[in-house]
Amino acid sequence: MSNPIAAQIREHMEVIGADGVHVGTVDHVDGDRIKLTKKDSSAGIEGEAHQGHHHYLSLGLVAGVEGDKVRLSANGDVAYSMEEEG
Repeated sequence: MSNPIAAQIREHMEVIGADGVHVGTVDHVDGDRIKLTKKDSSAGIEGEAHQGHHHYLSLGLVAGVEGDKVRLSANGDVAYSMEEEG
C-alpha cells in the first residue's frame, strides 16, 4: 500500500468521528476507501434502509490512527452522510 495511513488500518478497528462518535468497524481497506462491516451498516442512520450491505469511507477522511481506532477528520454525523454504498 502506498498510503501510509492505509498501512496502519487493520480489520476490526473501530472507526470514530472527530467527535468520538462510533461510525463503524473496519472490514478492510479497499483501494482508497475503508470498507465497513455489514453489522455497522445502519449505525447512526435512522431506519433500516441501509442495513445488510457494506458502506465505504474515503481514506481522505482519516485524520489518524490511534491505538485500535481510526479517527476521522469529520464529526460522526457528517461522516455518515459521506458514506458510499457498495
